[in-house]
Amino acid sequence: MSGEQPAAAAAATAATTAAAAAPAGLGYRMPAEWEPHTRTWMGWPERPDNWRQGGAPAQRAFAAVAAAIAQFEPVTVAANEAQVANARAMLPASVEVVCIPQDDAWLRDTGPTFVLREEASGQRSLGGIDWVFNAWGGGEGGMYATWERDQAVAATVLQAASARRFACPIVMEGGSLHADGEGTLLTTEECLLNPNRNPSLSRDEIEGWLRRMLGVQKVIWLPRGLCGDDDTNGHIDNFACFARPGTVLLAWTDDASDPQHEISVEALRVLSQATDAKGRQLKVVKVPCPPPLHYSQDEAEGVKEVHGSKARVAGDRLAASYINFYLCNGGLVMPAFGGAAAEADKRAQQALAEAFPGRRVVAVPTRDIVLGGGNIHCITQQQPATTATTATAPAVGM
Repeated sequence: MSGEQPAAAAAATAATTAAAAAPAGLGYRMPAEWEPHTRTWMGWPERPDNWRQGGAPAQRAFAAVAAAIAQFEPVTVAANEAQVANARAMLPASVEVVCIPQDDAWLRDTGPTFVLREEASGQRSLGGIDWVFNAWGGGEGGMYATWERDQAVAATVLQAASARRFACPIVMEGGSLHADGEGTLLTTEECLLNPNRNPSLSRDEIEGWLRRMLGVQKVIWLPRGLCGDDDTNGHIDNFACFARPGTVLLAWTDDASDPQHEISVEALRVLSQATDAKGRQLKVVKVPCPPPLHYSQDEAEGVKEVHGSKARVAGDRLAASYINFYLCNGGLVMPAFGGAAAEADKRAQQALAEAFPGRRVVAVPTRDIVLGGGNIHCITQQQPATTATTATAPAVGM
């Protein structure tokens, strides 16, 4: 027994030391998206097994999103070497284009999750979490067979941003997390507890990692994400998000025949009973979903079938939601789907304008992005500002 006590004490000391060296122990926290940004990072689509017609329609949509965000803050678009010239030609001159190798264009998930630390000087130190990435499921439901280039994106971005890198050994994606900047995190069990991510970790262990890496004190778990969001196994950023501390926007439908209705009612029940890290009862604002949208025959046939990649099937439901918007300095850029969803687009734009008074809401047609499995929030990653005013970050070498 005498040998066990020193060993236990040593283990406890090691655990305490490790916790102190983690971002939270060093005073870092995950800021809210509405806090000031230095810039927005985006990728550039080209995979023919995910983007129809070799990615050309999606590239036009990405360019439109970048142009909309560039009205409010600097934008850097990262592209593979073979696509740099094409991206440069399609994007506004104000948008920076850099060469960063990548397997696909989802910077929310492949890029870092930035964290900040308040300094005595009034400045803020910038850090970022470099999660393990496995293409949303690895060999058990992942979107493609290899993802080595994607795994390296976060470190490259952090180096370019002069941010301290914190490597984390668990699988996680930025789109699976939403924070209020005051210690509360939203996520879904469908994604984070999926055995294709971290099968050896319990819910409590995963929550422990989130607390240590992001400086949060309260994690609110919704059971499921948006209906049809099979690519990511229910990322939170397509379903619910904070509008401000204490207020959550929730994708909603009143149509009881729609499978989304049950999911939204289930989430509303959880949120209505939850309090945040400050003890506030949450206010929930329902944001109506577009009518159910589906792949057309032409859209599905325009995607090249490759072994190890997920097939696109005509008639399958699209993971379409207005929650998948992006907040930038003074603005909000939201998806619009057009066609049968045109009236819903208008209602959603009005709802988001009311939820974010003082911001200019810009709607961008993004059907060709949702065909790839996500939307505006999924293809963007904010770099938070380290001063009260925004500044331009150093560029990545070409």
